[in-house]
Amino acid sequence: MPQYTPPSLPRPDEAGRSHSERVAAHIRECIEAAGGRIGFAEFMHHALYAPGLGYYVAGAAKFGEAGDFITAPEVSGVFGAVLARQCAETIGELGHGAILEIGAGSGKLAADMLEALEALGALPETYRILEVSADLRERQQDLLAERVPHLVDRVVWLTGLPESHRGVIVANEVLDALPVERFVRRGDGVSRQCVAVSNGDFRWDEEPAGDNLTRAVTSIEAHLGRALPDGFTSEVSLASVNWIADVAASLTDGVVLLFDYGVTRREYYAEDRPEGWLRCHFRHHAHNDPLVLAGIQDITAWVDFTAVAESAGAAGLDIAGFSAQAQFLIAGGLDAVMADFGTLSLEQQLELSQQIKTLTLPGEMGENFKCLALRRGDMSAPSAFALADRTHTL
Repeated sequence: MPQYTPPSLPRPDEAGRSHSERVAAHIRECIEAAGGRIGFAEFMHHALYAPGLGYYVAGAAKFGEAGDFITAPEVSGVFGAVLARQCAETIGELGHGAILEIGAGSGKLAADMLEALEALGALPETYRILEVSADLRERQQDLLAERVPHLVDRVVWLTGLPESHRGVIVANEVLDALPVERFVRRGDGVSRQCVAVSNGDFRWDEEPAGDNLTRAVTSIEAHLGRALPDGFTSEVSLASVNWIADVAASLTDGVVLLFDYGVTRREYYAEDRPEGWLRCHFRHHAHNDPLVLAGIQDITAWVDFTAVAESAGAAGLDIAGFSAQAQFLIAGGLDAVMADFGTLSLEQQLELSQQIKTLTLPGEMGENFKCLALRRGDMSAPSAFALADRTHTL
């Protein structure tokens, strides 16, 4: 049975509709096997990561103009060039080390960083890419072979975190793609939002929250110093706790740089956000219905950076800095990267100026996207946080 598509969204093509129905059929089977409903985190996991089917493991284009959304590296190579300067600082302080990029997307960030690091004379021993999608791994290999063929021998692809890593770990828009639980405050109790099936379509359902989710919500309320209003609906990323712990266990010395759209806990659970921060992206249209277009749309949730910082502390990492993306780029070496701006043609200057605006303006990526830096060892804080470190707000 074809899935419903809201009239405000583009209609998927025949191949997209066919693939989405296969994903939906898989999820319906999971719901039936579970007794008629599954938690939203499980639904999100199947929609994004079901083997051979999920959004991030199937072969459709996801990034850039031909995909569903655009990331900072896709906007401009300036992002990777500034980030490369920060990686060079850390590896230089350590004396030697490697870079590990988790979820490298199209591979453009890796190519941009390798080019910039080579120009700086600061190439790492190895550039590791952790990629679980065979399709994306192949695309990354093709792009790097085209852009930096002489540096490909420094790149190593992994399917899991290494036992030990010394240097820098980079994760750009990874945390937002971790499955989240949805909850509703119901009087003195907490309900978990679930997904069921009605006439072949997915629909919301509820059940009493389990102990882990209830504890997470009451911990949030304790931190806020108030109870959430009756009917307040939002998300909790229980998966990020284990993800941060795994990253911390892998890092022996160095810095972790996490880029994502997100806010602090007080902003995340503010009373004027009674429906949470869940967002979906399909053909560059953002909307808030994750139950449609299964497997062919991106499903994400903004990041509670306070929760990430708490998980990092519990895992033995220190907070090295927290700032908006604009401040990170400006303090991190944007002026040096733009040093040859005057030598560009007028057309190139206009194009680059627009890219910088997209990366830094508050109404674009500049404020909504943040960077949280974590560290292990006696490391200096990255210089990119010298302009406006917001760690005190976490």
